[in-house]
Amino acid sequence: MKIKPKTQKSDPQGDAINRRTFLQRASAGAVALSFPGIPTLASLFKEVPMGVVVHSYASRWHSETPSKKYPGFQQAIDLLEHCHKIGAGGIQVGVNDWTADFAQKVRDRREALGIYLEGSIGLPKTKEEVSGFEQEVMHAKEAGVRVLRTVCLGGRRYETFFTQEAFQEFKKNSLVALQLAEPVVRKHAMKLAVENHKDWRADELVSVMQQIDSEWVGVTLDFGNSIALMEDAMEVVQTLAPYAMSTHVKDMGVEEYDEGFLLSEVPLGSGILDLPKMVAICKKHNPSITFNLEMITRDPLEIPCLQEAYWATFEGVSGSELARTLRMVRQHPYASALPRVTQLSAEERLAIEEDNVVASLTYSKNRLALK
Repeated sequence: MKIKPKTQKSDPQGDAINRRTFLQRASAGAVALSFPGIPTLASLFKEVPMGVVVHSYASRWHSETPSKKYPGFQQAIDLLEHCHKIGAGGIQVGVNDWTADFAQKVRDRREALGIYLEGSIGLPKTKEEVSGFEQEVMHAKEAGVRVLRTVCLGGRRYETFFTQEAFQEFKKNSLVALQLAEPVVRKHAMKLAVENHKDWRADELVSVMQQIDSEWVGVTLDFGNSIALMEDAMEVVQTLAPYAMSTHVKDMGVEEYDEGFLLSEVPLGSGILDLPKMVAICKKHNPSITFNLEMITRDPLEIPCLQEAYWATFEGVSGSELARTLRMVRQHPYASALPRVTQLSAEERLAIEEDNVVASLTYSKNRLALK
């Protein structure tokens, strides 16, 4: 199938800087044109550091563990403050249940820190839910969000659907939800980016994008999720990058088990993915795209691809794709056993979570030039 990507259009919300910062830099650039030796406007714009997805702090988000060193993040401003402190360029966080007053507080703090903000939002499933969706979009925009990540399925395809008919119903309902959402994000000039969330294979998500056919609806490109659907991670990036508005950057470790293989997020640079090439592909198609770390510290996920039930919704997926995936698993086992955390104390889980995020941000600066 030959895929014709949509033309990227400018973003009226701006990139990772706010209007005040832009005017300051533009003024500096104008002055520079008159004085030899002063940096030009272009040189004032640096690569935006990697941001952090809230899921990277799955243990710390709303944590009730009484930890002095790793206190819980109770709301978005807590996450903003911490991620700025450790050198992140921004955050991606849920915007549900925000009020206009809270959105303004988030905007004020975000602008003071000088980092970007992306939102995560649920889709309206019915016409009756559109007004609530629009309210969340408006609050997100007030806070300075320029991209809203969303998913069509909260769970995993092979754990949710056990008949082809059930999956086809999901596809139909997903298209309806996006068709309800599109006029809202178009009205408010906000980008809505659908993640490949262990639900859509890459060609299926491209088909959804082509059916919606809107400059305001695109993709949150997750670098590793689709391995769970027997897809080659690099091919997924190459297929979805023309539609990408945001990213979930992760590295993956793999390990065999009786029913298939185990799949785990691991610190950037320690897994099987060619991250520099993936980042370069995304930049080629969207130079202003943000790179958001999703380093979820948890036990490995089981991908039961040798069970019959796994294949219920994968008509047309060839045995060669299964063979390629299992061959990759066998050829690239993780250096040691995949990390497991359920046996750790709550404080120990918080500590290793923080170590993984910081190590990944360091890699992004040293190896991906995101600094």
